Amino acid sequence: MNGTMAASSSRIMLGPLVAAIDQGTSSTRFLVFNAKTAELLSHHQVEIKQSFPKEGWVEEDPKEILQSVYECMDRTCEKLTQLNIDISNIKAIGVTNQRETTLVWDKETGEPLYNAIVWLDLRTQSTVERLINKTPGKNKNHLKHKTGLPISTYFSAVKLRWLMDNVDKVHEAVLSHRAMFGTVDSWLIWCLTGGKNGGVHCTDVTNASRTMLFNIHSMEWDPELCTYFDIPMEILPRVRSSSEIYGLMFQLSALFLTEIWAFNWYPHIRGEIINTFPLFKIITSCLGDQSAALVGQMCFKDGQAKNTYGTGCFLLKNVGTKPVMSDHGLLTTVAYKLGREQPACYALEGSVAIAGAVVRWLKDNLGIIQTATELGSNSLLTLELLMAVTLFLRFLDYMHRTGNRAPEVKPSMPETTALGAAMAAGAAEGVSVWSLNPADITEVTSEKFEPQINPEESELRYARWKKAVQRAMNWETTEPVNNGNEETSIFSSVPLGFYIMGSMFMLIGAKYVAGQCV
Repeated sequence: MNGTMAASSSRIMLGPLVAAIDQGTSSTRFLVFNAKTAELLSHHQVEIKQSFPKEGWVEEDPKEILQSVYECMDRTCEKLTQLNIDISNIKAIGVTNQRETTLVWDKETGEPLYNAIVWLDLRTQSTVERLINKTPGKNKNHLKHKTGLPISTYFSAVKLRWLMDNVDKVHEAVLSHRAMFGTVDSWLIWCLTGGKNGGVHCTDVTNASRTMLFNIHSMEWDPELCTYFDIPMEILPRVRSSSEIYGLMFQLSALFLTEIWAFNWYPHIRGEIINTFPLFKIITSCLGDQSAALVGQMCFKDGQAKNTYGTGCFLLKNVGTKPVMSDHGLLTTVAYKLGREQPACYALEGSVAIAGAVVRWLKDNLGIIQTATELGSNSLLTLELLMAVTLFLRFLDYMHRTGNRAPEVKPSMPETTALGAAMAAGAAEGVSVWSLNPADITEVTSEKFEPQINPEESELRYARWKKAVQRAMNWETTEPVNNGNEETSIFSSVPLGFYIMGSMFMLIGAKYVAGQCV
């Protein structure tokens, strides 16, 4: 009896909880936070398998992605129950996702019509060249004034165009008005809110801004952009803010389909439904992963920036409520819009596609290491490999040219992407269990790093690295490289291999020669 009372008491004092689905390129996570303290209470992670049908092609199974979300949710809830934490205290769920990754599915059957084409996939190069060739002056920045983006393989519109041109099922579904397009967030939200039985087909402004179909000034799908890519607007999801009620989620059974449909399409009766069915959870935020990390790192002021390392590494700088265009190759993107009536904030972005992915390449393709943790035991390899990654980030110079070398702050809690999604979910109108007022935000403990070398030494290292990169360039291969299991991998690419290893070993050699000269 006393044990039961103690457990009940601890649950009551814990207060409201907010969860986040963090669906990344390499894995899916489900994390639960205390809305009052920002403490991470429990989480679970599942790796996602990638397939490489041809060199440069990267795909993932949409059904596996969805199943990984369900598995992570179930396992996390089991862990919370074991900790005597009442899962009914989860008041809202946020979604954050790998951006640009492109899916098309049949709205009548709910079935994906092709694998998800991952953001770093390179198959659309010929599509990009064809599109650039029809622009005045063959200018890749022809659409940048509307989108903030160059015409590139990176963004969703060209992946969608490729699917419509090359996959019969997609082409037929578009013609018969059965196709739905979305990035990973749209696919998950549609499935989790009912799928073919009234699921909500939506995205948020941060994900929409990475498609090349979205006007970042008017904050809506642009008819001229859709005409340019010859994409029907009817297949696009509705664009919402990054923090609002999107729809009701439940581990579906036929008993609840009517209630879920009513909740998602009739907002005025939502309170009654939630009171009647307390296990229903509402999805109340959606941000692309880099925008979520910007929020989770508390970069709410103009001039604040974050840099995060995952499969790639991405540096975003908050530039306020007016978009800033770069003349130095940086992207202009929507940072977040935290509420339907709140202004959108914008960011400048510099990105590197291969960061953490190089560790996988060293392990799976070169066999230099057996596990990622071995990098820490090989001091020379670790130092030079990771230095090469950080040197990519000199594009920060183009964001901030004051000449001052700013300190860096690393939060002690690394799950800032999920934290950002949870913060936006808890702060949504109608939930309001997490305040984003600067005076109310819990201070996140962090470690501060100051520059330890002088500017001259920094410039010398950078110049040496650039020379190494130049000498590793211009390798070509016409034959696909097989990884032994009948699939070709982007990580077994000959150009990529020479580029990474050439850069690394030239850097090591240059450092050795410099040391001998001294």
